[in-house]
Amino acid sequence: MTRTMEPGTGRATETLTLAKAMNEGMRKAMENDPKVLIMGEDVGKLGGVFRVTDGLHKDFGEERVIDTPLAESGIVGTAIGLALRGYRPVCEIQFDGFVFPAADQIITQLAKMHLRSLGKLSLPVVIRIPCGGGIGAVEHHSESPENYFTHTAGLRVVACSNPADAYTMIQQSIASPDPVIFFEPKRRYWDKAPVEMDAPGAPLHEARVVRPGDDATLLAYGPAVKTCLEAAAAEESRSLEVIDLRSLNPLDIGTVVESVNRTGRCVVVHEAPVFSGYGAELAARVTEKCFYRLESPVLRVGGFSTPYPPSRLEDHYLPDLDRILDAVDRTFGW
Repeated sequence: MTRTMEPGTGRATETLTLAKAMNEGMRKAMENDPKVLIMGEDVGKLGGVFRVTDGLHKDFGEERVIDTPLAESGIVGTAIGLALRGYRPVCEIQFDGFVFPAADQIITQLAKMHLRSLGKLSLPVVIRIPCGGGIGAVEHHSESPENYFTHTAGLRVVACSNPADAYTMIQQSIASPDPVIFFEPKRRYWDKAPVEMDAPGAPLHEARVVRPGDDATLLAYGPAVKTCLEAAAAEESRSLEVIDLRSLNPLDIGTVVESVNRTGRCVVVHEAPVFSGYGAELAARVTEKCFYRLESPVLRVGGFSTPYPPSRLEDHYLPDLDRILDAVDRTFGW
């Protein structure tokens, strides 16, 4: 880590990978609240399969950083019980596709308890899910299951895309009184960027314009944000605005509407399959709210409606610059 002082702010800035920023964010939350626990498969002595929890077991002990059995339903079920006793569990799901054995606990228990108790009970549980492809793995290790959870009322669903957001968003999620599904883009774990260690960060459920533009709006979250930024930089003849949604539920539709009303064109990008993907909800909402300002239909770029392919084919499966810029070109063909 390289520590500097941000000019004019007096805040310490460190250059961190996204994985290390997650680690530092959890560390700070654990230091501030002794009720914060980390639990999951191999999160303790090993430090997690991606080493996101590295060092936390040594510094906080096995009673707060807990290596669990290989049973996702047991991890989440135990976290629910701990939350009811006043703890703030942070559960790591080792890979995205492994979350499905815990679907019953998440959907029928975790998401429903606050309403079922008429507001008397809160479940401040964070479920961290490394998501998406790009690491040369296969299905169950490269999936994008966000839509299962955005469709479930009672869950907050967020997705970080860079180290600075990873650091602040995980702390905000742990502090939330509601259950949070926290998606981490595994192929961006090793991306480095400056992180202000004392900055409060943007509100958890606020979208950010990460690249201003005038001719079309690109909407993305998680691993697709960097791809959209690269596409916008490669576009020579048009000015593309890129919005990092950050929060999928609740959605900051105001930031999206302001942008699309100004540009008149919108392309949604995500790694999940296009059919019934989160982009369908975005396209519908944008069409409803920006109908009279749209110059073309809202287009979607994403994965195909197939199981995630072997590593040799994932470059063809994942959205890339050519597919994004082709969609932008098509929006100008109407």
